[in-house]
Amino acid sequence: MTTQYTVEAARQAVAARTNMRPTLGVILGSGLDPVTNLLTDVASIPYAAIPGFASPSVERHAGELVVGTLEGTATVIMRGRLHYYEGLDLTQVTFPIFALRALGVQALVVTNACGAINTDYRPGEIMMISDHLNTTGVDPLRGPNDERWGPRFPETTGLYDHSLRQLARTAAARSGTALQEGVYAWWPGPSLETPAEIRMLRGFGADVVGMSTVPEALTAGYLGMRVLGLSCIGNMASGVGKDPITAEGVARVVAGASQSVAAVVRDVAASL
Repeated sequence: MTTQYTVEAARQAVAARTNMRPTLGVILGSGLDPVTNLLTDVASIPYAAIPGFASPSVERHAGELVVGTLEGTATVIMRGRLHYYEGLDLTQVTFPIFALRALGVQALVVTNACGAINTDYRPGEIMMISDHLNTTGVDPLRGPNDERWGPRFPETTGLYDHSLRQLARTAAARSGTALQEGVYAWWPGPSLETPAEIRMLRGFGADVVGMSTVPEALTAGYLGMRVLGLSCIGNMASGVGKDPITAEGVARVVAGASQSVAAVVRDVAASL
């Protein structure tokens, strides 16, 4: 687990670039950059300029913090997330969440692109996360615990905040966005799931599957942050749909749905 000194160095590096003290954080999944366009009074800070931050190696993940105002709320956006499958350990993947908390973030919106297991879902739709499955057997909080950050055994019932989910429902209704609700399964990647694995996940109760989000959500909950999870369905999962799954195809679908995600995030920020 990370140290107070390193987190403080990261906080100071960001604070030196902007006078804003964000209370809302947003992590952008693949193809969801248009959310950044909602900000005003923007300051951009490359991850490379922040002690402790790793740099993303995945296409369409820029690797910068963008700080600004979103509907009157001081907001910091992670434009580019870090994935376990990149070869990073989970302390590297989740270090930015500690830094966001040190900056003052109290609520975190975690977005992602995912594949649909539930056959009632369709590519281009948005699913709000009600719960998750950690299929990896790894926990980002493994290791010595520092009680200054959070408890040794954090509770995960209600990890995805009820009041934020209600705000998202209202926001989606206002913008005319169809909003599914369901369970997100974290798959380590980078290999896509086999059809047999998808059948297993369906049996476990998963509605969608993706390669991110759970480490950040667990860490945010541990740190006392309220969490809202929004999954953009980019494809039907292996063996569920007939079309081949390609990164380019998923990116096109997610790009088409990104404005719907942005509308929900904007209205949630306005209601905080």
